[in-house]
Order: sequence, then C-alpha cells, then structure tokens
Amino acid sequence: MPLLQFDTSASLTEAEKTAFADRVTELYTTEMDTTAGHVAITFRDRQPSDLHLGRSVEGPLLFLDAEIRRGRSQERKRSFGLATMEYAAASFDIPEENMKVVFTEHPG
Repeated sequence: MPLLQFDTSASLTEAEKTAFADRVTELYTTEMDTTAGHVAITFRDRQPSDLHLGRSVEGPLLFLDAEIRRGRSQERKRSFGLATMEYAAASFDIPEENMKVVFTEHPG
C-alpha cells in the first residue's frame, strides 16, 4: 500500500514520468505522514479517445486511482489529491477540469 495509478492522455517522456513519480511520492509521504518504501506508482498511457470526463475541456486528461490504507482523514486525502493535481497542471499543462482523483480504501 498505497498503489497510485495514473491514466493519462498527456505525452510524458520517461524523464517526466520519473520526476512526476518522485514528486508524487514526496507529496504522498508528506501529506499522509508515512515513509516512501511502500509507495507504488503506475502510469498508463492512453489515447485521447480512451478517456472521457463530462466536464473536460480541450487538452490532455489525467486520472488518479489511489488505492490506500483505510483510516486516512478526508483532509489528508484532499490535501494530497489537490497537491498532486496542482503539480500535474503546472508541470504538464493539464487543465484542472481534465483531472480526477478517486480514492479506494483497503484495510492495512
């Protein structure tokens, strides 16, 4: 735990994915007050036609499915999700309307 899965239609290079994973790991460990050793991150590159979001505007989409341990406060989850999406918007020019975060909680 956790498994942070990103689906995106943005064209990210290997270096960008690595930097993104490093930053998301840092955000997760800070916001959730935990260590990095168990944070797993996946990227799934998608064609624009593979992802749809009712509120989306022109531009790439980015979805985060965060499978995390049960018991994190709503405030911590919200803070992590917002910080992650702010980083993605600033770094990869993804419109805010084109991002979505979903948390799935499991027992530890």
